[in-house]
Amino acid sequence: AKCLGNIMRVDVGPLGGNNTAIVVTPSIAAQCGFSMKSDSFGNALIYISLQNCFAQNVDDELFTTALQLRLQGNQFSQEEVYQVAETCQYDVWASREVICDYNYMEVMGLTSGCLNKSCPLVSDMQKRSMDAGFKATTIVFFTPEGKKPMSLLAAQQRGYGIGNTPTRLVLRSPMIAPETFMQTVTLHIPKLKLLSVYALNRTITWYLPWQMDPMTSSGQFNLLEVHFGINGQKLDAVEMQAREYSVALNDFYIVTELPIGGVGGYYESHIQGDLYYVSYMIEPMLELLWTEDATHEQTRYKVFFHITTHLLPQPLELIDNTVPGEKMFRMTLGHFAADVALMNITFPAEVLSMPDCSARGFNILEHMSPNTSLKVFTLQVPFADPRESHLSHSLTKPTWKLSSRILVFPPSVSGGYNFQTMVGKRYMTPSLAQHYDSMENGTHFSFVVPFSAPDVAVEAIEASSTRSRLDIVLSNPETNSQIQELSVACNFPSTLTECFPNGTMTALALKLESVPLLNPSQLTLADPSCGPVHSDDRYAFFVFTVNSCGTTRKFMTNVMLYENEISLPDELLMKKSPTSEEPEYYLKISCFYDINTSQTVAFNTRLRRSEPYAENSKGQLQVVMRLALDDSYSAFQNYEEYPLAKYLQQPLYFEVELLKSANPLISLELENCWATQGKDRTSQPRWDLIINGCPNPADPYQVVFHPVWTDARVGYPSHFKRFEIQTFAFQNDILILQLFVHCDIVICDSKNPLGGICGGQCSNPKQTTKGEMDDFSFGVLQHSGDLIFGNWGEAIKCCCS
Repeated sequence: AKCLGNIMRVDVGPLGGNNTAIVVTPSIAAQCGFSMKSDSFGNALIYISLQNCFAQNVDDELFTTALQLRLQGNQFSQEEVYQVAETCQYDVWASREVICDYNYMEVMGLTSGCLNKSCPLVSDMQKRSMDAGFKATTIVFFTPEGKKPMSLLAAQQRGYGIGNTPTRLVLRSPMIAPETFMQTVTLHIPKLKLLSVYALNRTITWYLPWQMDPMTSSGQFNLLEVHFGINGQKLDAVEMQAREYSVALNDFYIVTELPIGGVGGYYESHIQGDLYYVSYMIEPMLELLWTEDATHEQTRYKVFFHITTHLLPQPLELIDNTVPGEKMFRMTLGHFAADVALMNITFPAEVLSMPDCSARGFNILEHMSPNTSLKVFTLQVPFADPRESHLSHSLTKPTWKLSSRILVFPPSVSGGYNFQTMVGKRYMTPSLAQHYDSMENGTHFSFVVPFSAPDVAVEAIEASSTRSRLDIVLSNPETNSQIQELSVACNFPSTLTECFPNGTMTALALKLESVPLLNPSQLTLADPSCGPVHSDDRYAFFVFTVNSCGTTRKFMTNVMLYENEISLPDELLMKKSPTSEEPEYYLKISCFYDINTSQTVAFNTRLRRSEPYAENSKGQLQVVMRLALDDSYSAFQNYEEYPLAKYLQQPLYFEVELLKSANPLISLELENCWATQGKDRTSQPRWDLIINGCPNPADPYQVVFHPVWTDARVGYPSHFKRFEIQTFAFQNDILILQLFVHCDIVICDSKNPLGGICGGQCSNPKQTTKGEMDDFSFGVLQHSGDLIFGNWGEAIKCCCS
């Protein structure tokens, strides 16, 4: 037994026999502060809260717990009983102590008014047991549905442990109690709960939010200490460095990294389709100590988190270690988990057990591989024995048999081109080889596969990267037998969620290998009416604003958090077969926006050396503004006719067209149009004609919009805008009556309006369209055009540039 702070740990076994039984039922264990973890070797770790129901407590400083460990007998042996007792001293209590284990949660709070050992909640705490008599007092649970009062007796009958010590109140809840509920947090990766772990690149990463909401009563608190340990025992910095463990803090999480195979964990063996796999198990612990500015009370939070990785392919190698000159054949076979035992060796003519091998002079050794939790078998065979040339092996585990044939030397691809290659689930055909830039030189061949190719499997999504894997199988086309297989896995930096300053969020939901039946087009946001704007059989792309589609908002210390989720709607989940083992797809997405921030910008100024001008660019999208002869818009002024002379209040018919585009889903919109007396579009005086897509309400002769219809010249009406103004002059310059008309235009995607002008409606009720009243939508600045007017005599002369 070991004392580990506010808990104690009993290490058991392996004891042998049938099994070990602790005289505590699972319900009593959760109610009283006991938990047990066991491995496949018969070992067990028993964790016991110092404030467990059966502890002898002396002044909340000395705690004694006695256990009976019963080894059940069989027809050949009798039951054995082992006595274990331990006294632990612990006197560094925080105001509140919290323990989270796999089967219970416990909180111990300092009780005001109980400092003189006169707490009335439970009589004689030194002798308390499960039938301790409680007074008629009520406990209140806070659930998402609201407050839920309950008598202490009813709570005890429902599995809660409630009691008091000389100075503290203790509340213990089973993890599966009806009043417990799950609260999710955001890590930009799928299916996350309060505690999250991912095993990638032979490294386990565990994310734990260091601000435990709703455990904190105020927004400001100070994190004083962070301790890391394995199996409940804290490790110092030297021990962590030696084991290659690391703990780091960022703005929101405590990020713990553990190497797969590191000291403190263990492997278990698995067989799938005659292939050998292992899973790695470890139980790290984090202990936090913080104080809150509002209460100045300390909270110690201790969490145990049992981690089991997914199945990891474990290649088996048979290595020839024969030393030249020795009359001994040596080979090493591995690597295996510790739960694998070598039972016999099969030769072409016979099968030899381990005792038989020893009698024949074979030397078989079993030893751990350096720097890992795996082991290898070393076989030494005299050259005089005829069996040394053909070897295979058979391995047995207590509960199942593992059989696999191993070549004497590792397989290689040689002897010409007598093999075919499968990439992912497709054979490497000549067309696919060309697509993947395949090259060969007689001895080697190579090809390049984009990470987004359909042959690449997506294993996992992290905050800033995507884990993808490419499987390659080489086989004999004549016998269809497999020659060699390999997998290449990489992390590709990628941002699947983007947050824009205008409050727009975009998210890319990738189909994972673990959900092969998922149809990405059926995914929705929290609001089931918000589906993807584009999807195929591999991904779904979402675009939405932070005030739509069920997005939630939460104020934090210095930032504002917007969250949403991507999943299948409930009606599709209900249709899912109850026997299906495919997991539920769930992707949490979030954006953080600074509430208060200051940026320092340094700049200097100099005189402008030349007048600004627009480059004559030839981009994909080009825009032209013309002046029509009349409102039919069938004929236009030629460029060489400028400047034009116009009389006051004479109508001017403008047309703006998007050139060189055949996309019917985009539209051209007018954002702002205005007139100036000078050629500079920023010069004064200035008169606004169109403001944010709407006629200037202060203009006595407001702009009139003309509808655009399809005809011989107009293929896509959405690529045109037409409007009419009346010729006017600025009053401050009677001698030089000239006008320059400028417009800022917008290119919008009708399927993805992005809000703003593209997605909104004109808010000016006075906007008019010739022959009708209507609203228009506008969007993002792309281009500007100018028309120029000059003066000769009593007419307004207009010019074009």
